[in-house]
This record gives sequence, structure tokens and C-alpha cells, in this order.
Amino acid sequence: MAEQEITIQVRGMSCDHCVKRVTQALAAVPGVVEAHVDLASAQARVRFTPGETQVADLEAAVIAAGYQVA
Repeated sequence: MAEQEITIQVRGMSCDHCVKRVTQALAAVPGVVEAHVDLASAQARVRFTPGETQVADLEAAVIAAGYQVA
């Protein structure tokens, strides 16, 4: 199945540690190929394999890390 890329708005990040925490949380989700989190735009850009994970799983990982999704 072809990879898909989405952008998730992440609320609550305030420093580089937050970026690292969200990046690690997303990267740990099965099926995630790449996760890039940007503090300035408060966005996470994630490439994943749809057959292995869903957008809801990615959002749940952000929430479990202690942040909110918009």
C-alpha cells in the first residue's frame, strides 16, 4: 500500500524538548515511516503506511505524550 502524508496541528508545545517528545511518540507508532515536528508552526508532518496505522492512532500518540491535537 502506498504511503500517505498528513499534517497534524499540535497544541501545547513550548520548547525543543516538546518537539522531541512528540517526534518520539509518533515514530513509535507502527507504520510510521517518518515524523517531522515543527515548534514554530505547531505542526507534525507524518508519513505512514495506511494499512498499518490510521490517523486516529497518530493523534492518540500525540495525546498520550501530553499534548493536544487541533
